[in-house]
Amino acid sequence: MRKAIVVKPVSEEEKREYESIKDMEFSFCSPEELSRQDISDTALIIGDISPEVLKGLVERSLSSEEEKSSEHRSCRILNKPLILASASPRRKELLTKADIPFTVMPADIDESCDIEDPAEAAEEVSCLKAEYVADKLVKEEKRDAFVILSADTIVSVDGKILGKPRDEEEAFEVLKELQGRDHEVYTGVTIAVKQSGRDVRYRQFHEKTRVRIYPVSDEQIRDYISTGEPLDKAGSYAIQGSFAKYIKSIKGDYSNVVGLPVGRVFKELKQFLRK
Repeated sequence: MRKAIVVKPVSEEEKREYESIKDMEFSFCSPEELSRQDISDTALIIGDISPEVLKGLVERSLSSEEEKSSEHRSCRILNKPLILASASPRRKELLTKADIPFTVMPADIDESCDIEDPAEAAEEVSCLKAEYVADKLVKEEKRDAFVILSADTIVSVDGKILGKPRDEEEAFEVLKELQGRDHEVYTGVTIAVKQSGRDVRYRQFHEKTRVRIYPVSDEQIRDYISTGEPLDKAGSYAIQGSFAKYIKSIKGDYSNVVGLPVGRVFKELKQFLRK
């Protein structure tokens, strides 16, 4: 079982949530209580630790014989909360509920993409978001270490990508096309990690969920559009909103349809940070 330390004030409820994660043994302390031995023995450290304190602990924990492994050890430490390259309230809510600490730095990019394959397109746009934020952190903020998470969600029917509707009429046409049948939701995810003194490393993947919608009348579609909810959503609907009553079935990860496959993200983060 891998050990992890949470370096921040946590409630009893939060402790129980951490401790419920399989294959991880959590302990809790303040930054002042973090020791050199913790750096050597722990797979993952989560919290807000000053760079000076962290650097001192890492340097003192390594003997001359261990210098070759210092790179491996230091990259396992998530010193600050990860940076979410998105302003999406849905992704923020999913990370918050999963108790994954993060800060927000939206990527100001053109999200249009010429790639026709929905999985590849979702990954490509998510990568562009991560690259934008990474470039800003390195060049403008002169930061030498960070972890970025970005995502892009695409809805597809019969292989055709359905973007966010430009107006109510387009939202109606999209929902009319989706009603009574299956469609696919793809979320492309990019993780970007920079260790001190090294180039940024990227990890990309996507998750696919199949959704079936009940037959819906034109009047029901118009009533839903009048709520304003569809106008900033891929596929013109929000599964976590009032449109939920028209969802017949879901095959795959529900959170992926909301905007972020949280379970897969947590797994990929752990694996990528170990490298």
